[in-house]
Amino acid sequence: MKYLLSFSYWFNLRPESLAPLASRIFIAFISLLIIASLLLLWLKNRKSLYRPVLRKLYNFCLGNTIIGLLFLFFNYENAIFFSARFWLALWLIIMIIWLVFILKGLKQIPLQKQKLSQEQIYKKYLP
Repeated sequence: MKYLLSFSYWFNLRPESLAPLASRIFIAFISLLIIASLLLLWLKNRKSLYRPVLRKLYNFCLGNTIIGLLFLFFNYENAIFFSARFWLALWLIIMIIWLVFILKGLKQIPLQKQKLSQEQIYKKYLP
C-alpha cells in the first residue's frame, strides 16, 4: 500500500509489469466492460426515454474497453512510456468525469416523463 502512495510509483517512466493479481483484476474489468457494451448494444435500440442514456453508456463502455485493451497491450509489451502508471490514473479520472456527465443526463429523465404525461393529457382533448 505504501508504494501506491509514492510519487515514484505513479510517475516512473520505466515501470515494472503489473503484478499477476493486478493484471487479472484489470482483465476482469475489461471483460466486464465488454459484456456491458454487448448488453447495451442490444438495449440501446429499444424505444424508451432511456435511449439517449443507454447510447451514452454504450459509448462509454466501448471506448473504455478499447483504451483498456491498449493499456493491457502496452503493459504486456513493456512499452516504456505508454505502460506508465500515471496513464491508468488519468484514465480513471476521465472515466469518473464521463460517468458524471452520463448521470446528469439520467437526472433529466423524470422531467421528461412528467412533460410527456402532461403532453398526452393535453393531446387527449384535441380533435
